[in-house]
Amino acid sequence: MEEMPLGVMTWVLSDPFKAVELAKAVGVKTMQLGCPRDEYYEEKKKEEFKKFLKKSGIKVTTVFCGYAGESYESMDAIIETVGFRNPKLREERIKKTFQISDFAKELGVNVIAAHVGFIPEDRDDPVYKGMVEAVRKIADYCEKNGQYFALETGQETAEVLLQFIKDVGRDNIRVNFDPANMLFYGSGDPIEAIEVLKDYIIGVHCKDYKLPKKGEKPTFENFVLFGEGDVGAERFIRKLKEIGYKGPLTIEREVLNLEQQKEDMIKIKETIEKLREKILSSD
Repeated sequence: MEEMPLGVMTWVLSDPFKAVELAKAVGVKTMQLGCPRDEYYEEKKKEEFKKFLKKSGIKVTTVFCGYAGESYESMDAIIETVGFRNPKLREERIKKTFQISDFAKELGVNVIAAHVGFIPEDRDDPVYKGMVEAVRKIADYCEKNGQYFALETGQETAEVLLQFIKDVGRDNIRVNFDPANMLFYGSGDPIEAIEVLKDYIIGVHCKDYKLPKKGEKPTFENFVLFGEGDVGAERFIRKLKEIGYKGPLTIEREVLNLEQQKEDMIKIKETIEKLREKILSSD
């Protein structure tokens, strides 16, 4: 695989055939596949998709986990419903992650990733300890499947995430780095965070965010085309090169209109291609 190939991130719990068609329409060689709805784990549909994927020529670099009941409607909803924070949902979601790991293995994919939820700063917090145990179980299962388990950034500072990874204590834990999420959640400067997490970054999202004006609350409307926000697209890719990252530059664009999403991804692809050529050709 070439250095820093371009890719797209596709919706979780959706049609994987349409996800591959999106990657083809955007004109990229790689993709992060959102885990599909339950019916796609049935043997017949799974085999159909495997054949379709192979014929497409698209390389799936990561299968991204998602869970029924997750909501991003508000910050409170995110805290309550996303990932493994809620002990009532934890075991069910761990089992679902095992299923996603097996699905990814059948596709020949050696990375699965997830938002694990807001990690508490207090390491003595029972929620923190429960999340550590949950991620250990998932990492151990992924290890048997020859896979890494990547944690999506954003909902905590890089320092908290790094300590969490060390407390989990498994060699196959990695990071999927999303700079826009860090700005949205107020988790610190993403470029500085790359330096903190550089030994663990296995994937990245090329996504951007416009910081709200003083006194305004962060909203999802502030997510903008990569290169038009406050991440600093060029310095982001330069920093990745500096730490020796050679993996995919995966475009994520979270808009509900699918035609708009495709058009936006094509525009972002053009932006990244110019930056990538400039940065990779520089000394």
